[in-house]
Amino acid sequence: MTADVVSVSVLVVDDSAFMRRAIQRMLEKDTTIRVVGTAASGDEGIAMTERLRPDVVTMDVEMPGMSGVDAARTIVERAGPPVIMVSALTRDGAETTLRALEAGAVDFVPKPDSSLIDIVNVQRELIDKVKHFGSRRASLRRMRTVRGPATRAPRPTARSAPFACVAIGTSTGGPIALTRILPALPASFPLPIVVVQHMPPGFTRPLAERLDALCAIAVAEGEDGMPLQPGAAIVAPAGMQLRVRRTPGAARVALAPDTAGSLHVPSVDVMVTSVAEAYEGGTLAVILTGMGADGVAGLRVAKQRGGYVLGQDEASSVVYGMPRAAAAAGLVDRVVALDGVADALRELTGGAPAR
Repeated sequence: MTADVVSVSVLVVDDSAFMRRAIQRMLEKDTTIRVVGTAASGDEGIAMTERLRPDVVTMDVEMPGMSGVDAARTIVERAGPPVIMVSALTRDGAETTLRALEAGAVDFVPKPDSSLIDIVNVQRELIDKVKHFGSRRASLRRMRTVRGPATRAPRPTARSAPFACVAIGTSTGGPIALTRILPALPASFPLPIVVVQHMPPGFTRPLAERLDALCAIAVAEGEDGMPLQPGAAIVAPAGMQLRVRRTPGAARVALAPDTAGSLHVPSVDVMVTSVAEAYEGGTLAVILTGMGADGVAGLRVAKQRGGYVLGQDEASSVVYGMPRAAAAAGLVDRVVALDGVADALRELTGGAPAR
């Protein structure tokens, strides 16, 4: 006997009739997805969401009248379905998308361009995310409603050196998770921080600038040759693999195009592996919310060299994929709620948790 097929209903909101049709065609390539309606404006999208009660809404970022950000915020405030933003790959589009995530949208996909490869990739990403968030079996939890201290566990006992670098990996839900962690660290935080956030090209610089404006520590998008410094976070640029290399007098960022056919560029595995090779047992890794299993291979290298791993808990993860994979592989030393991550970092690096 075959299992019942779960059908996911979707409302598509976009002011462009062409884009509405394009998104509908992409989604309906998957027989388990039904587009139950399309809307041409934010106001119409809100009304149709309440009438049709879809499992997922895809929302254009920029629309005349009510913006996609405001429409997404209204749907979220009314306890509506998950909203996935569809964003143009421009700086303005990236900045607006980040505001939409802050307003409660669960994720975003880039608008397809005219290239066949781009359309195929966007279609795959869109279908995967719609099916994940729209399935009634999915365990979606909004991070903005979750509070809780870190789950305490013993500090590592067999260590030959103090921690030297923090390596953070995240994907879906990561931009908001980072806004809850990095601004809670003091300017005197004693270690450099390297971050991989899965994003399309054009999005990581606005993310880094937005974080820098919120944080006491310095935050910047990584550049080739940039030195790692205490009290500063480097965000890996989208479309490049970031590695940390030891040079005389400093550890520095080394950027290069992906040559290994990696699923993610930048990759958590690539970054964490390089941090572990540069700092040995001084690696303090953090694996946060995100789909898939990126990070497991890198965390395994870090653990083999004496590093320590914090993993976000399921309750505060938008998608408990990457942390679950790391925990299932036996690589997580301490499980923490999102709001406990900064406290754990301060504690493990010799500072007192905030009270």
